[in-house]
Amino acid sequence: MLLRSIFSRIHKSQFLNNFSSLANVNSLPLDSETAISPSKLKPFSAEENARDKVNVIAYLINSCGLSPNMAISTSKKVHFDIPAKPDAVLNFLAEHGFSKSQIAELVRKRPLILLSDPEKTLLPKIEFFLQWARVAKADVLRTIARDPTFLTRSVENQLIPIYNYLKDIIGAEKVANLLRRGSWSFKRPFAKRLIPNVDFLRAVGVPNSFIAFALYHYPEAISQKHDQFRETVAEVKEMGFDPLKSVFVVALHACSGGSNKALRARCYETYRKWGWSKDDIYMAFKKHPHCMLLSEKKISGVLSFLVTKMGCESRLIARQPHILFYSLEKRIIPRCSVFHLLSLKGLVRKDKSLSTILVPAEKKFLDMFVTKYAEEVPQLYDVYNGKAVVPEV
Repeated sequence: MLLRSIFSRIHKSQFLNNFSSLANVNSLPLDSETAISPSKLKPFSAEENARDKVNVIAYLINSCGLSPNMAISTSKKVHFDIPAKPDAVLNFLAEHGFSKSQIAELVRKRPLILLSDPEKTLLPKIEFFLQWARVAKADVLRTIARDPTFLTRSVENQLIPIYNYLKDIIGAEKVANLLRRGSWSFKRPFAKRLIPNVDFLRAVGVPNSFIAFALYHYPEAISQKHDQFRETVAEVKEMGFDPLKSVFVVALHACSGGSNKALRARCYETYRKWGWSKDDIYMAFKKHPHCMLLSEKKISGVLSFLVTKMGCESRLIARQPHILFYSLEKRIIPRCSVFHLLSLKGLVRKDKSLSTILVPAEKKFLDMFVTKYAEEVPQLYDVYNGKAVVPEV
């Protein structure tokens, strides 16, 4: 019944007219390791094409665990006449510990994996993670399922050279963490990007410790095309950031990539709506460049509470942009509510800076503002835990 329904949907969406292009290997973005020789392809009739299409979809549903809709979509990217090779791949993945859901995720994200040679193409990548990088097997399975592009990389020409290069700079443990996270460092041309970009940072005077920090925390910024990277470095220097200070590489990350550029534009407009001048925004950016990568919801949420509820001056927060990064629900509201109640009782001065309230670790804050005044204001703990409401300003 399901196959009949799928067959009908193929006809309705005119798969018959388009299937010839799907069967043509030249139309598929195949890796060299999984390529099919055009000489092995033969012309099919429309009915044979449709029947083969249904068989592939049925296989993706029954053997790979994809939903019908996902199977139909995925079938546009992979084609096989008999299931021998896909069966071998699925058996290999299962034998190496991938769960059914992980296998489905792999096939959905990288359908051509079904045409791979398990021993020649897949096994070396898994062994690289386990034996070379010494990543725990459970982490290997999660990482590859989440980002199967690792299976398309050359172990000898890409994965091992990048691993060794990064290990010399940031250490083996952090490189293993980058692998677990699916770092950009392992997805970009090694010799054309990573090495020249690191060399350029050294040339402009960035200390090795800050380069290591950037490689670990902001690998996408260091993995830009070299010409673009040089332009970004020049832009950051023109803004007045000192390569000898760690904030330089933070600014480099904030200014990297088209998506970050779009975020900066949205942040700029949001801060302007809250009354910040261009100088205010620039001052905040100089202090904490990542304040230009926050969402409009995050910025407006924090400023709305501090300005509307607590009576703070919006522009003063530009001098303390780190405040914007604290959790509104878990830190800002509980602490400011406690402080506001104490100020209403005349127990603390109202002119204390927000940093005094928000920066201290929790134990220190409790000692300074809650435990100290608990006898005089018994409801302080309830206010701090959100069980009591404090009158607004």
